[in-house]
Amino acid sequence: MRPLWTPSTERVEAARLTGFRRRCEARWGHQLPDYDALHAFSVAEPEKFWLSVWDEAGIVGSAGNAPYLVDGDRMPGARFFPEARLNYAENLLRAEGPEDAIVFWGEDRIRRRLSRDELRTQVARCAGALRAIGVGEGDRVAGYLPNMPETVIGMLAATSIGAVWSSASPDFGVQGVLDRFGQIEPKVLITCDGYFYGGKIHDTLGKAVEVAAALPSLERTLVVPYAYDRPVLSGVPKASLWDDALAEQSAAELSFNRLPFDHPLFILFSSGTTGAPKCIVHRAGGVLLQHVKELMLHSDVHAGDRVFYFTTCGWMMWNWLVTALAAEATLILYDGSPFHPDGNVLFDYAVAEKVTLFGTSAKWIDAIKKAELSPRETHDLSTVRTICSTGSPLVPESFDYVYENIKTDVQLASISGGTDIVSCFMLGNPTGSVWRGEIQAKGLGMAVDVFDDNGRSVQGDKGELVCVKPFPSMPLGFWRDKDGSRYRAAYFERYDNIWCHGDYVEQTEHGGIVMFGRSDAVLNPGGVRIGTAEIYRQVEQLEEVIESIVIGQDWDNDVRVVLFVRLRDGLALDDELVDRIKRHIRATCTPRHVPAKVIQVSDIPRTKSGKIVELAVRDVVHSRPIKNKEALANPEALDQFRDRAELLS
Repeated sequence: MRPLWTPSTERVEAARLTGFRRRCEARWGHQLPDYDALHAFSVAEPEKFWLSVWDEAGIVGSAGNAPYLVDGDRMPGARFFPEARLNYAENLLRAEGPEDAIVFWGEDRIRRRLSRDELRTQVARCAGALRAIGVGEGDRVAGYLPNMPETVIGMLAATSIGAVWSSASPDFGVQGVLDRFGQIEPKVLITCDGYFYGGKIHDTLGKAVEVAAALPSLERTLVVPYAYDRPVLSGVPKASLWDDALAEQSAAELSFNRLPFDHPLFILFSSGTTGAPKCIVHRAGGVLLQHVKELMLHSDVHAGDRVFYFTTCGWMMWNWLVTALAAEATLILYDGSPFHPDGNVLFDYAVAEKVTLFGTSAKWIDAIKKAELSPRETHDLSTVRTICSTGSPLVPESFDYVYENIKTDVQLASISGGTDIVSCFMLGNPTGSVWRGEIQAKGLGMAVDVFDDNGRSVQGDKGELVCVKPFPSMPLGFWRDKDGSRYRAAYFERYDNIWCHGDYVEQTEHGGIVMFGRSDAVLNPGGVRIGTAEIYRQVEQLEEVIESIVIGQDWDNDVRVVLFVRLRDGLALDDELVDRIKRHIRATCTPRHVPAKVIQVSDIPRTKSGKIVELAVRDVVHSRPIKNKEALANPEALDQFRDRAELLS
């Protein structure tokens, strides 16, 4: 095998990671000739490493005095920068001037841009409005909003005060929003009148009325005009128009409360597909430090770069994207369907705004691959240096597609982490090669390993993704989990004092990682563990198959593999196609991977962030209740998996 891409000598020399590595060598007296040596240093000397990241990023605030890591052998329990004082929003708003801070497209309806100075002014006014309502340190401010400038402004205003921000995208139903915001009791709800998707206007105010009425903690609802010029607020409890509330604060000045490193910043939510969503509380210093490391060092974001990630504000990638402001980059925001009016819209946007980092999901790459788009022939993507992919494993064939059809000279960074840490365990290395099907590297400062069932480290074999040492973006805990028992049970129950993430992975000889799916969705026919991604990779190579979902069905005192496929429009699953699917899987995997049943469906259920929900399908097949359908973008799709005659024999 040869790598798909290797950076040029000039690119390696210009990378922020290279300069950082050399400065660490000089500062600490270590020989750090390459990435592997830097990674080893980062996990062996965490105090030195994270202090270097603080200084490299120019964090605004005080790091305090040493020690910079207390109880570093405890997980949970370790404390980074115990004397530090900082404010997350202050670090994101440090840049001033007429340059773009935010560019926004709302499908083909809305085009807007805010300069750095305009963003700072809007945040000052919004913070003034929040203070006038009575918002203070520790209060919760909730956003039920599209991925638009006001969402960024609201978050920065809240966190400048020391309030805690939480958000959900407007495609969530009322119960899904209440399952989240109802637990955290926000003082202010910021919402909008509607949003655009697929060229249509979708109402939000009707849902906002129900949401606000069911949140007794609310002092005010601020409504952002988006779909209409001046929406009517009758019926929305304690409502004010966003523009009116900010106009009252025209004289407000920007100010920031500098708070401890561990002050709560965000509350993010688990998908909630197996019960009420977990409310995961993240600390300001940990999020900021981890994000600037990932953006500046792993993603090579420089001041003046233009960073795009296709995300909603109900997914952790929105939080990651917004922190790019701390690198003095421009945020390129898009809200709506990535296929409206056609599959080229995100590439059109990248060209028009000279995007340098283009982020999306593996599923979107799979979709444009199936649509046989070839952007390298239709779009000038010369400014794009990095393409990021996450949300699910990026299969090897999609690596090929990116280099053959999108751009040949680009760092393809498949990244993986999660809402749990609002960051990554494994991600890109701009000074290293990209190998087909592999995430490039373990994150700096992240003591990532792979354990077998006996808790032994393995390389070249599949196992559990673990992190054996503390890191700054570990959550503070779960909301209302006062004794920490739920938090410990979620990550530390399997291995004492070691974070077990729940991903099924393998370390490679190149120092990279291959993902095989979630551990709780791993198939186990005949006692052999099979990652679901192994099957998806093969099935979705077939021209007829758009996407698929696979589960293990309890059968005859064992588990059998059941594969559901969504085919191209107009196609029907017949014996010939079933046989071809099985033969292809047998030839490219093993006989154990071959499904006992292959069944056609017209839709695959997924979360709001686009992840397919194997566990929910497995529960439906086994006639078990689905605890939280509101977590799904298309819960009606589950009906196709219920009481299937094909699964009775």
